[in-house]
Amino acid sequence: MSLAMRNVRKSYGNAEVLHGVSLTAEPGQVVGIVGANGAGKSTLIKVLAGAITMDSGEIELDGKPLNLKSPRDAITLGIHTVYQELSIVPELTVTENLLMGSLPKHRGLISWRRAHKKAAELLEETGFGVVNHRLKTGSLTVARQQMVEIAKALVTQPRILVLDEPSAVLSGSDLDSLYSLIARLKKTGTTVIYISHRLQEVLNLADTIIVMKDGEFLAEMTPAQTDEDHIIALMAGRKIDQVYPDRRDCFGEPALELINVSRPGEFEDISFTLHRGEVLSIFGLVGSGRSELVEALFGARRFASGEVLLNGKKRRFTKPSQAVEAGMALVTEDRKRTGLILGLKVSENITLATWHGLILNKAKQRSDIAAMTENLSIQPANSAGLEAWQLSGGNQQKVVLAKWLLTDPQILVLDEPTRGVDMTTRVQIYSMIDDLARRGLSVLMVSSDLTEAIEAADRVLVMREGRLVSEFTAAQTTEDEVLASSIGVKYDQLHDA
Repeated sequence: MSLAMRNVRKSYGNAEVLHGVSLTAEPGQVVGIVGANGAGKSTLIKVLAGAITMDSGEIELDGKPLNLKSPRDAITLGIHTVYQELSIVPELTVTENLLMGSLPKHRGLISWRRAHKKAAELLEETGFGVVNHRLKTGSLTVARQQMVEIAKALVTQPRILVLDEPSAVLSGSDLDSLYSLIARLKKTGTTVIYISHRLQEVLNLADTIIVMKDGEFLAEMTPAQTDEDHIIALMAGRKIDQVYPDRRDCFGEPALELINVSRPGEFEDISFTLHRGEVLSIFGLVGSGRSELVEALFGARRFASGEVLLNGKKRRFTKPSQAVEAGMALVTEDRKRTGLILGLKVSENITLATWHGLILNKAKQRSDIAAMTENLSIQPANSAGLEAWQLSGGNQQKVVLAKWLLTDPQILVLDEPTRGVDMTTRVQIYSMIDDLARRGLSVLMVSSDLTEAIEAADRVLVMREGRLVSEFTAAQTTEDEVLASSIGVKYDQLHDA
């Protein structure tokens, strides 16, 4: 199915966010779209998905003009979109989510035997057979939920599949499954529009790469005509000389010590020390227990055994408010579900963690909000009065960071700090983390981005199947060495695994 979008324009109020964008795609082609947060990528695909109406322009499929008034119109025509924001129903099972509206019936009743069989087959076909189709979807990790979302879009065999940051929560073999799926879709003639901030994967997957900036198509090229540095320079409007800060090897006294902490079924016998002024990363594949560990550390889950020392004193938090009072902050991996209240204003989200039901000092509050907005470059500059859902993903992440930095923490725990964030914003976040560490703050960073876990940290811990299996000095290790440890093979056997 040939797709053509011509001179598409869209405005919100007086602000035009798409300035006459045009795009073409052929059957079996992968079109990669990259751009900074707020470049207009999400608006463009929402127009194609029928979720919003363009102000002017044309969309054609196989030369026939379309008038998309709703997402149902797009789906009927074979256009399916998997958004960065998950749309699954947490209280329903994976089977129910996958086959919603098309559950098989026998004599007027749902045939659950056939439904579960069909769901299992679909997950296997897409390469996501690791997902248990009988579980409630809300009980799955964010990565597994993303797999369900992608598989759901393939139930009716779309002719055009739009993927918005599909790999942001995936790593290891799960990523390989996604890439294999895209290769199979290409062979069957499905057009794939792929949006990602992971530039190297776009270079590997796409036939054509489009760079967006400020609501316009800035450049279009093949992977052979460009590289990661060139794309970053186009997105940022300048060359970025250094992405990751310089590492350090001298730190203060222990700030946080875990001694043989366990939580059955999630992690077991974990021990490590985080020093003042240190950036310590935890790398592990999905299911390794890394997020469960930091949530327990923050009081959102309970340790079954072991000891936690904060500045040399034994502490055990049974609720997050106790951890906050002790000087800890946790930026969770799912900003939309556990980091923000999307319907509240940006200003209200920024002050959530420092408001305790007391009479507010309005002048100080306004000053704090203005300072955080400026220091973290939250865009647009007048975003304080906007609701959080109106911001791009990268700027939403900055709001979550601002909320916790206002608490003036001694220990900052970051779970996937740059998920769904463009490279220029990543550089800002890495620089901020480095600045905080140099001022004595201790940073514990969980990341499924292997390069980030090594390059943005001073020391790297590796978790596998709920256990801490390795520790590396970041400056003295390699990605292959860390990856081999995370999947349980010897370094020299990695490329045979």
